[in-house]
Amino acid sequence: MKGKLAALALASPLALLLGVFLVVPIGTIVVVSFFDYDSVRIIPDFVWTNYDELLFSPITWKTYLQTLKFAAITWAICLLVGFTVAYFLAFHVASPMMQTVLFLVCTIPFWTSNIIRMISWIPFLGRNGLLNQALMSVGAIDQPLEFLLFSDFAVVLAYVHLYALFMVVPIFNSMVRIDRALVEAARDAGAGEWQVLRHVIIPLARPGIAIGSILVVAVVMGDFVTVRLMSGGQSASVGLMMVNAMSLLQYPAAAANAVVLLIVVLLMIAAMLRIVDIRKEL
Repeated sequence: MKGKLAALALASPLALLLGVFLVVPIGTIVVVSFFDYDSVRIIPDFVWTNYDELLFSPITWKTYLQTLKFAAITWAICLLVGFTVAYFLAFHVASPMMQTVLFLVCTIPFWTSNIIRMISWIPFLGRNGLLNQALMSVGAIDQPLEFLLFSDFAVVLAYVHLYALFMVVPIFNSMVRIDRALVEAARDAGAGEWQVLRHVIIPLARPGIAIGSILVVAVVMGDFVTVRLMSGGQSASVGLMMVNAMSLLQYPAAAANAVVLLIVVLLMIAAMLRIVDIRKEL
């Protein structure tokens, strides 16, 4: 009995914090999503109008597909970059000190804000930016490349720049825990580097891949600043839809969109966790 009371006492502060700062805000959003509104006020009510207008609008489906496209492309590139960097640090850098130094180098971009890091791409990718000027000076192109900035390409590039480290960290953490004796045993058995990678390293790094995937996908699905800045208003995202609705004081409509987005993200995370059971493999 005393053990149960002690466990309850230890868990109570965390449960209280989760209740106050997670459950209550989400519950408030769900309640507000059923309210009605007009051009100047929010009307407490219970109506399905917000969900009807949201789910049966072609613009909503198009925007969700656009956001899912951004998330899928960003996830694939971040996985490639993150796995490569983590593999190099874990298996090709022998010194733990050097691993730490190189890992800290990867975190340097996080020493400043996301906004500044995004804005720094504009003078580089612009029509008269450094990249276009360099390509034209060497004769690689005759005229500036228009797709580099204020496009879907710029949005994905910014996403990868911002969130690739979210993939590097968990994969690297999984890889450094792999018993090197397993790798050596596979090589002694005649396995080549690709076979070792496919049959030993990747299966054992799956928890890190799953955690990194969850982090990247969840953040990209809810982002709106990157799309607004890097697309120049030419692309849309679900987060940007909510911001626009709130700017028009349409808070119940934005709340309904937030609830639908939360459900979509949770379903995506649940699908990832069905593929990789993180609790069993950690």
